[in-house]
Amino acid sequence: MTFWSDRRVLVTGCTGFLGAWLSDALVDRGARVTGIVRDVTPRTMFFRHGIADRIDTVQGSIEDYGVLERVLGEYEIDTVFHLAAQALVGVANRNPLATFETNVKGTWNVLEACRRAPLVSRIVLASSDKAYGIHAELPYTEEFPLQGSHPYDVSKSCADLIGATYHHTYRTPVCITRCGNLFGGGDPNTSRIVPGTILAVLDGKRPVIRSDGSPVRDYIHVQEVVDAYLRLAERMDDAKLHGRAFNFGTGEPVSVLDLTRRILRLMKREDLEPEILDEARGEIPEQYLSSDLARRLLDWRPGASLDERLAETIEWYRAERLRHAARSAAVAD
Repeated sequence: MTFWSDRRVLVTGCTGFLGAWLSDALVDRGARVTGIVRDVTPRTMFFRHGIADRIDTVQGSIEDYGVLERVLGEYEIDTVFHLAAQALVGVANRNPLATFETNVKGTWNVLEACRRAPLVSRIVLASSDKAYGIHAELPYTEEFPLQGSHPYDVSKSCADLIGATYHHTYRTPVCITRCGNLFGGGDPNTSRIVPGTILAVLDGKRPVIRSDGSPVRDYIHVQEVVDAYLRLAERMDDAKLHGRAFNFGTGEPVSVLDLTRRILRLMKREDLEPEILDEARGEIPEQYLSSDLARRLLDWRPGASLDERLAETIEWYRAERLRHAARSAAVAD
């Protein structure tokens, strides 16, 4: 708590899924948080749950270098969490140029602005397990080469390498995170498998699987990742960590179909047989991570099992439904 007290922190992507949870956690710990907001989307957790009222916000985007340089200087930023990205694989496949503009150019803009900002002492840069691309052997370790082949994966490989080169060339105090697939309450992208399945079941409908159900992934709860980010940043007084990448995963890889059936079992609706569309393209068949380095150097490990975190997420969405119904009833009255 004392580490973050009055510390000036910039969160790019503060309106996103992880960004909203991280911003909230930082404020709870006493940090003075600034976020860059490109789009005002009132239905997202950032706005609906009052997080926007707890931090300073600046209208702009990471593609605009001038905005970044101004924010770092005027708000006297010490710590940067660079989370802003176009994060959907399907969108990247349909619109690669916008994805590269945000994920690649946006990253070099952030790092160059940080390099020129004398007060910035630590940067945590969000990459992804997708940066590794396809490998014959799993789990991924941090030494694996980055070889994304599809637009989103390539954008993350590039951003990851840009982070590394800023450290190696300019000694920029940056660490890189590579996480599995995030899930939890408040995910604005309800087409993802966890929120999509939960919301379908709450409506009494069969969940839909866009792939054939076989892709294997490492699913990690958003609060586990918030804890990992905070722990990493707190340890970055040790310059030996700078330039390193860290995997954060659960060590419980599951297929999309298995994950869907787990949710159905936890919701006691195993009668709702998943509808398998088998129409997803450009998906890596298997991806999961070794988090041994984070355990060894950061003393980090997930705080709960996958099923426990899925159960928490289900209850979050159930409670949100009740809150929405109560609000609607109040408006009607």
